[in-house]
Amino acid sequence: MQQTHDTGLPFMKMHGLGNDFVIVDARVDNIEVTPALARGIGHRQFGVGFDQLAVIENGEADAHLVFYNADGSTSAACGNATRCIARFLMAESGKSELTLTTERGTLYARDAGGDLTSVNMGQPQLNWHEIPLAEEVDTLELPIEGGPSATGMGNPHCTFFVEDAEAIPLTEFGSRYEHHPLYPERTNVQVAQVIGPDHIRMRVWERGVGITLASGSSSCATAVAAARRGLTGRKVQIDLDGGTIWIDWREDGVWMTGPTCHVFSGTLTPEFLGSLG
Repeated sequence: MQQTHDTGLPFMKMHGLGNDFVIVDARVDNIEVTPALARGIGHRQFGVGFDQLAVIENGEADAHLVFYNADGSTSAACGNATRCIARFLMAESGKSELTLTTERGTLYARDAGGDLTSVNMGQPQLNWHEIPLAEEVDTLELPIEGGPSATGMGNPHCTFFVEDAEAIPLTEFGSRYEHHPLYPERTNVQVAQVIGPDHIRMRVWERGVGITLASGSSSCATAVAAARRGLTGRKVQIDLDGGTIWIDWREDGVWMTGPTCHVFSGTLTPEFLGSLG
């Protein structure tokens, strides 16, 4: 990362429903993103601040994406960041459909019209060892108080269905279950209130981040869990703290559709980068 110490590091700030990201485009310059760099950029007082950091790299498809949490840990999937980057790449290339690769696998994105972007997040992981869980249990109703469901979307999820999502003290609740021993890699935590057969209210605690205004992969996991439990159909509207997203669990995967926003572009200074060591 020597060159960025000398010249600075360009970045973009984007969000999907208030789920905010720093995006680094590493397709031209050889930029090495380390956990320390991710933590530094992610600090909302000493850095820029984000829910996730995403790096755009060259790949066999239109681009390859790598994701970091604010604590410097990595994530195989980040749905809202994928939608944001897809919108940016479609505007750049003039394409209306893209193929993106991630640690999660190959994802397909398309322009859904009306400034909305859709991404196919792939099929959910429903077997205990794929999510992963620490032992073989029924993923539809875990042996945890409240009987939550476990779902993998390239990252682990624990979804609680509750009568009133607003009444849950999410800071305490989320931090407690993120580190539950049944989840060896920690987990994202959702509290979901079913409003109707095609409508859910959901709040999110993200692994390695905390409370976020939205989460694409959490929305996908919650929609899958609700459909598996017979609480909704396979196509639902999910109202998050930051706005509304639409999930459609089809034969070819879980499609997620929602708005994105490119807030600003900037450059991290050599002074800041040098302070990270």
